Amino acid sequence: MNRKNLFLLAAFCGSITTTSAQKLFTYGKYTADAKEFLRAYNKNNSAVTANKAKSVSDYLDLYIKSKLKVQEAYDRRYDTLAHIKMEVENLRAQIAENYMTDPEIMNRLEKEAFLRSQKDIRVAHIFIAFKNASGFVDTASAQKKRDELLQKLLKGEDFLQLAKQFSDDPAAKTNSGELGYITVFTLPYEFENAIYTTAAGKYSAPIRSKIGYHIFKNLGERKAVGKMRAQQILLAYPPDADDMAKKQLARLADSLYKRLQAGDDFGTLAKTFSNDYISAASNGTMPDIGVGQYDPGFEKVLWSLAKDGAFSKPFQTSHGWHIVKRVAVKPVITDAENKDFKQELQQKIRADIRWRASKDFVYNQVKEKAGVKIFPYNDDALWAMTDSLLDRRPMREIGKTVNSSTTLFSIGNELYDAAAWIKYATLYRFRQDGTGAKPHSQVREEWIQYAMTEYYKKHLEDFNDEFRYQMAEFKDGNLFFEIMQQEVWNKAQADTVALLALYNKNKKEYNWKQSADVVIFFCSDQSIAKTVYEKIKANPSDWKKVVEMYSEKVLADSSRYEWSQIPNLNKMVPKAGMLTTPVMNNTDNTASFAYIVNSYPQPSPRSFNEAKGLVINDYQVELEKQWDEALRKKYPVVIDQKVLNEISK
Repeated sequence: MNRKNLFLLAAFCGSITTTSAQKLFTYGKYTADAKEFLRAYNKNNSAVTANKAKSVSDYLDLYIKSKLKVQEAYDRRYDTLAHIKMEVENLRAQIAENYMTDPEIMNRLEKEAFLRSQKDIRVAHIFIAFKNASGFVDTASAQKKRDELLQKLLKGEDFLQLAKQFSDDPAAKTNSGELGYITVFTLPYEFENAIYTTAAGKYSAPIRSKIGYHIFKNLGERKAVGKMRAQQILLAYPPDADDMAKKQLARLADSLYKRLQAGDDFGTLAKTFSNDYISAASNGTMPDIGVGQYDPGFEKVLWSLAKDGAFSKPFQTSHGWHIVKRVAVKPVITDAENKDFKQELQQKIRADIRWRASKDFVYNQVKEKAGVKIFPYNDDALWAMTDSLLDRRPMREIGKTVNSSTTLFSIGNELYDAAAWIKYATLYRFRQDGTGAKPHSQVREEWIQYAMTEYYKKHLEDFNDEFRYQMAEFKDGNLFFEIMQQEVWNKAQADTVALLALYNKNKKEYNWKQSADVVIFFCSDQSIAKTVYEKIKANPSDWKKVVEMYSEKVLADSSRYEWSQIPNLNKMVPKAGMLTTPVMNNTDNTASFAYIVNSYPQPSPRSFNEAKGLVINDYQVELEKQWDEALRKKYPVVIDQKVLNEISK
């Protein structure tokens, strides 16, 4: 993830107005809608707060700052930049289909989703692929393998062991097919149906998908745990990271964990070190986490944290090293009539495949909101022209009463003429089963429905508020990123003179705490650590030769560390020549120890190069503050205090 997502997740502001807009504040000649502010506030402040007025006021300050930046980007016409337009168009193309849905069965689906939200199910999965080991589709072999598996299941053989033996999911060899807990909306609807209709301890009938057969087992159920608000420090593996790079991240993770144990602030460390730039911007705070959203190993550690404020030891996933902290648990809502929860379920249903069965809703919406008007023309004349053009028949006299520019119908302000009809009929007049041409009237009806569907998709912002919100947030997020890049981030990185001046001005702020020049030895296991420790202890000056002897199992890192970062130092005072004893890392069974080269018991200033990262961060803050002040002058902000007071209650 990159900085661009800072804004996309926070969604501080939107560019949407509504006909029933209630003005919260003005900024220059522009108006901010109270409804849009509340939507953003509620999205990003789900936790209950004792002082809502202060919470609203603090968020309003962030909202205004972001609003002004985005407006400045619009005024500079950044929205016309080719790459901005392309990214917005790409997202639109990606998500539009999610909103081409029919809510006729909403009540049933909403009730079903609510009942399923009340319990979590622990699931195991066996997958039998249609493709064989050579990459060719072989459904006969897949069916034979499925039948063999079912026979073994009928005999009562263990599902998890069979998953190791039969499943074509590579992960099953190590996790026995266990997916962890799932809840409603975690998996595709057909899989969810199979799982929630299978009793605890039982397995489902095989489900056929496009790629193979799926069998699920209900390993057990529990009352839904709800969602967790958590903070994270992620030390992500760079692309193509080698073992040395991964070990370096493991060392850093251990160092950060020790700092947390010593009382360092989790949010500060997340902001400084985490590679999850979205959460890092919010002191490591992640969006509320529900069941089945993340890697099962990640969720297992997260939900094992017994109380608010507890944080985990460093643990590893395929993404890198994580440290997570439990902030608060948000219990699942048990009131089926809770208005906010009903709305949340409806939004999820609309975005899910379970709601894509019919197009009638789309047609009705277009007819109701845009209007469909059939223009007067003679059917026989249109059919005569069609036959003449498509089948090269002689034009009958009646066919001459229409031509390519004859308007046949309209949707909203868009006209559809005979030329468009001929273009559509040329492509779609024949049945797909090869049995010949469809009747002209059927093709025309399909064309009108096709046109309504395309119109709906093209004008989705007019039909679907959620789609409009999402597109506006994404576009504004891109503009926010673009203008922040221009005004703050690039300047802070490139202005070496200003950075040096800021460093000199605040040099006393950039200090080392008690520190030492240290060589840290990271060993593949405790046995190697003990061996290397004894050899270095016998002759510390030869540590490089010792490391070379065990180069595949030992990594040495020589740098300056603060005392709290030195492995197994505990409360000892480091001295030159000291060797700390190996300490085990229970996460991956590695071990580390340190050799002290020099010790600096007194705090000391960092050099410019040592402090550069900190200086850049401070300079970014300073640049943004100056820019915020300039934007306030360009777009004077006037808040409607009465409306704000109503919101704050």
